[in-house]
Amino acid sequence: MRTFDSLFCLISLALLAACTNSESPSQQLAESLSIKTGGEVFGPRFSTGFDDEPVLSWMERGTTDSVLKYAALGDDGFTSPRDVTTESRMFVNWADLPSVTALSEDHWLAHWLRYSADKTYSYDVVVSQSFDGGLTWNEAITAHTDGTPTEHGFVSILPDANGALLVWLDGRKTPAESMTLRSAVITPASDRSSEQEIDSSVCDCCQTDVALAASGPVAVYRDRTSEEIRDIYVTRRIAGQWQAGTRLFADDWHIAGCPVNGPSIVADGERVAVAWFSAADDKPVVRVILSSDSGKSFGDPIEIASGRVAGYVGLTAIDDDAVVVSWVAKGAAGDNSVRLRQVSAHGTAGTVVEAGQTNQLRVFPQLAYADGYLYLAWTTSVKGTSQLKTVRLPVTAST
Repeated sequence: MRTFDSLFCLISLALLAACTNSESPSQQLAESLSIKTGGEVFGPRFSTGFDDEPVLSWMERGTTDSVLKYAALGDDGFTSPRDVTTESRMFVNWADLPSVTALSEDHWLAHWLRYSADKTYSYDVVVSQSFDGGLTWNEAITAHTDGTPTEHGFVSILPDANGALLVWLDGRKTPAESMTLRSAVITPASDRSSEQEIDSSVCDCCQTDVALAASGPVAVYRDRTSEEIRDIYVTRRIAGQWQAGTRLFADDWHIAGCPVNGPSIVADGERVAVAWFSAADDKPVVRVILSSDSGKSFGDPIEIASGRVAGYVGLTAIDDDAVVVSWVAKGAAGDNSVRLRQVSAHGTAGTVVEAGQTNQLRVFPQLAYADGYLYLAWTTSVKGTSQLKTVRLPVTAST
């Protein structure tokens, strides 16, 4: 994320200090889930593939090597962790998260970041495929073809008829020009196809996201204008071509640096929902917006939280045409609070629920849903070491 880590810290601390909490959360007992980890844990991430069953991946950093691991959700909780790869040149980061996605029962795809040069922010997106349900993995390839020692990352993945559809931030034109948003399909034969530029100027280090609607894939990202307005944009892939991105809502957030705070999207048929964070005019807010036509148009945004919120949103759909939004807020005791709020298909927001806490300032909690339960994963510091925290909560009228 280049030189924006320091700027991010200053922005976050200033916003949290300047605002008051707009709503006190209710408490709901979250059941802790045990997943055996080894070294220091970074970047947990939930991915859902063909069957909507969550797969949790994370990185463990050792003295010389880093390992990408995953555990799938089964009938009795999460499976025992398995290794995807061990590398000395893996880029380990709190916000730019690898993933493991089940494209079908047997065909899985994993991605992570690998240094391409001896520079802090020169790394590639690499992918590996499994054809036995994640038991073994083939040789990794680079997802893009530019070969430049620049920043590539913040990847989102969907199953595709021809393999896996990837969307990522691509720095091949930097530093002379802006960060771009690009896409490509990785086939089962590890060929790259349909690579195209989606947007020629986007925020340098905010997460992307993509979901499959009735009309096809819909992607969301944080744009960057020449006036340094960094609002959320949406684009749809129609007949294999990404349409020009359009602004989701006019936050008009003017910020001369990356806030490291991307959007989240879910889709179910024609229904699409997007959640995001903004701090325009120094007023932090989490919003969600709904569409009933595959993301072609959206209604008015719904405010989920404001005041002492840091963002880092998650979003998942649940059974009754509703969604649940997660975000990070500053808790009363000084730690960060991981919170949830349900929103109906008609735009009615439920009670704010606190699912847990973390003592880390920079954390991107992960949210998923399966079989009547919400699953959350994040990291927290235990005796100075970053460790994995995983919980589940039953979906009730209050969540």
